[in-house]
Amino acid sequence: MKVVTFADRPDLHDMADDVFKERWPEFIFHDDVPKKYMGRVRQHFGHFDIMVLDDDAVVAGGWGVPIPWTGDATDLPSGYDDALVRAVQAREAAVPATTLSFMAAAVGSAHDKRGLATVVLQELTRRAREAGLVHVIAPLRPTWKHRYPTVPMDEYAAWTRSDGLSIDPWIRTHQRMGARVLGPAAKSMVIEGTVAEWEQWTGMAFPVTREYVVPDALNLVSIDRERDRGVYVEQNLWVQHC
Repeated sequence: MKVVTFADRPDLHDMADDVFKERWPEFIFHDDVPKKYMGRVRQHFGHFDIMVLDDDAVVAGGWGVPIPWTGDATDLPSGYDDALVRAVQAREAAVPATTLSFMAAAVGSAHDKRGLATVVLQELTRRAREAGLVHVIAPLRPTWKHRYPTVPMDEYAAWTRSDGLSIDPWIRTHQRMGARVLGPAAKSMVIEGTVAEWEQWTGMAFPVTREYVVPDALNLVSIDRERDRGVYVEQNLWVQHC
């Protein structure tokens, strides 16, 4: 296997996108904040945007952003969106970063059970240390949280197996690397759209105004028929590796 950045192999961009789209629900790709900031993220932080290749095929990938963070939980970004904004604004204001925030990691489904997610996280951590960053954190999107959309994230994060590790596979991956849970990212992503857009993204009908359980959503989706608006506020989970 070989690790490259998008800057090294821009020709693999579509293949890498397919890996992420395979793993995440359609509505996740309609958050307005990444649309505004991802171009500058790729411009500023390409060193932390990697792909894992096997025989020149993308089998896994991940990326992160360097942010200023004091190390105190009260200074954490509110989640994924806020970390993106903080990273870009700090870079453009020449505010030194102290911390790498993992933003996403994905493995192609045909390559599960090979430990590739750990390979991605370890490589990003190595790059963070080489860059002189002191901390590594992540706003996790736990793999099984969508099964319990009415359960608050802090309660879900406290559910453990008999070995003391989380019931959630993605949280366990980070725990096995030494990460500890810091607490919920209460407003990690905010995704808004018309009722028709939400019906298209989810393949569901939303005939009345109310909150809905939506496949692969970690929290309930609020639909307002009168205002023709659907709003989804996703909670994630902050963990710290170092």
